[in-house]
Amino acid sequence: MSGGKKKVSKTEQLRLQKEEEERRLKEEEEAKLQAQQEEAARLEKERIEQEQMEKLKAKDQERRESELAELHSLEQKFLSAQQWKTDYRAYAKWEHYLSCDGSPDPTVLQEINTFMSLWREDQNEDIRLVMEKGEQVLNLMEKLQFLLLDTPPNELTEKETVQYQESILELQNLLHQKYNGATEHLLKTANMYEDSETGNMQAVIKDKNVTFCIWANLKKKVRFKNHVFCDAQHGFQLPKSLAVSSVAVRILHTCYDHVSPLWLQCQSVPKLEALDSKELTQHSKDNVEELEEEEKQVSEEPGMAAEEEMCSDGRKTDISSKEQSNSIADINEMTKEEIEKKSEILDIPSQVQGPLLQEEMNGKAAAITDENVVDLQQYVPVGGVYHIDALQLPPQVKQIKDWSMVELLDGGLEAYPYPPEEAEDTTHPPIQITLRLSDNVMYFEDPVIARWDPAGQQWRSDGISKVTYEKPEKSVTFEMGAFYTIALLQDAHLNMPYQAWELQPTAMDEALLVVTTVFATVQIQIKGNQCMLSSVVVEERDVLSHITGKWTSPVDLRAVLKKAGVNIFPGEYSHKFVSVNKKAALAEVRAYQQMALVASAFAFAWSKWNLEAGQEQVVFKVSEHLKADSDKDWSLYMFNGQRAQKLKITESSEAFSEELEEDSEFHSTLYHMLKDSASKEAIDKVETASFLFIDVVYQLLLATRVLTYS
Repeated sequence: MSGGKKKVSKTEQLRLQKEEEERRLKEEEEAKLQAQQEEAARLEKERIEQEQMEKLKAKDQERRESELAELHSLEQKFLSAQQWKTDYRAYAKWEHYLSCDGSPDPTVLQEINTFMSLWREDQNEDIRLVMEKGEQVLNLMEKLQFLLLDTPPNELTEKETVQYQESILELQNLLHQKYNGATEHLLKTANMYEDSETGNMQAVIKDKNVTFCIWANLKKKVRFKNHVFCDAQHGFQLPKSLAVSSVAVRILHTCYDHVSPLWLQCQSVPKLEALDSKELTQHSKDNVEELEEEEKQVSEEPGMAAEEEMCSDGRKTDISSKEQSNSIADINEMTKEEIEKKSEILDIPSQVQGPLLQEEMNGKAAAITDENVVDLQQYVPVGGVYHIDALQLPPQVKQIKDWSMVELLDGGLEAYPYPPEEAEDTTHPPIQITLRLSDNVMYFEDPVIARWDPAGQQWRSDGISKVTYEKPEKSVTFEMGAFYTIALLQDAHLNMPYQAWELQPTAMDEALLVVTTVFATVQIQIKGNQCMLSSVVVEERDVLSHITGKWTSPVDLRAVLKKAGVNIFPGEYSHKFVSVNKKAALAEVRAYQQMALVASAFAFAWSKWNLEAGQEQVVFKVSEHLKADSDKDWSLYMFNGQRAQKLKITESSEAFSEELEEDSEFHSTLYHMLKDSASKEAIDKVETASFLFIDVVYQLLLATRVLTYS
């Protein structure tokens, strides 16, 4: 065939096939040989690495005892701090005794009872005097609260704990009673405060803790059914039936919350004494277990915080939410008989009251099944409480010549029933309320409006409708079917998990902790035995200037920040509501402790690899940092509570690896790990750092739990 290929003979074909087969076999043989060589090389490399690893582990084991002994001597600083605080508490008590300034010691039952008895008997019901005395009462409560949260459990007996809690509740109760007395006193002389335009009475009296707004319907004209208190910007619109009745409206805004159950104010962070070099001391063990307990609780705990709540260092508080009804449960919503009954309950001796309440609350610790009940593990009242009441207008003072005459009623201050009790079947128009929110509080999202239910002792979201939240004006308008005590609640965890954090020394025994969340950047300065909120930045502007720049204790700073709506302190149940990077308690707590010990010379920061490192170990960035304005040379370290190592990877590596940095070793402690590459100046700083500074750093790390909640 012209132009066609020559036909290959059969013999030629067989020869070519044979050559092809030989070449393939040869290649396979070579590949097999290469694979064997590579495998042998890999195994040899692994053997050498394993040998090196075994040598490093053996070396680490060999010096473990001496390293732990050295760490143990450093850890004595935690015990020194504990002792200093114990001595300071005793000194403060003695100073108070010597001062003889007339104010009671709230820890001495006789003194606090005498103080309360004298005030109960005091007939002066001037609202401004009540506010003045109220500030003293709040200070007494704060002292008791601080002691409950800050005193180690071995220094506070169960009896003292219950006594302090009962004193707090009785002070809350008395303070609210006094505001009711002052309200009644004002209303008796309502005609002396007549507004020239409307002829009705209106007054706004305020201090830093309370805004007291009162309006009395003296003219009973329908056209005056709505009112705005100019000095406070709170307002209301009444249904017609109330606009023509002898009714007074009070909006009492307290910046504090004496309505929610006491356990809510009694949540402390897990505390830990210095760890023993060989094993955890019993108390430390309890606290590590407290963190571990979180992992078990998810499936078994009730939706409502169990009434038997962990209070101050893991002690249980006997005060159930039920007992709070003795405190301020809306007195105006009770009948006279109920008030008397409540008073009788208060008179039960405390030794009887404790077990009774214990029984009562054990029966109540059930999961929330009602979607209208607010879960106080997830939501917290922020910005105080608004007591909104309709009150019966008492007979007015009459001036006859030089005499002032007023008809006295036995009942005291009485609530005006709305909706009327006899007309339960018919619907009644709602009351419209407008509240101007405090500038001293951050609402990052629209708050949940809830009403206090005295019978169920809980915050509920039903009975509230048509809520409009005006963010620029910082006001909220809503309708409610009756007069309620109102709170604005915010998700306790909207600032968690944090986006980043950094801790850096700024001078001798001084440091700066920065926590960055989705909404805010919080900077906390640490100096000696105190800390200070230096700034809260939201959308590139400084906010909450009223609480910045004040030196205080970590316990107080935590309370102040949470009160202002910036919660960067996980609670006992936070893991249920935040997608957390769960860590073993031993690794986490020992990391905070050893970070605090070296925080005078080393900076620490968030690492993305902490998430990849698994539950048993934590990963963070570290840099020696001796001058505040110097650049940081970050390295990555991994720690499991019992062994520290420097990692080869950097923050920008493509994948996580536990491979050790070349020429580095294992150490039993973070301190010795850092000592390997640290300057003498840095180690000198660590050894001479003040025990009070170390303790404050540790408290803040434990309170923010940056290694789990970032």
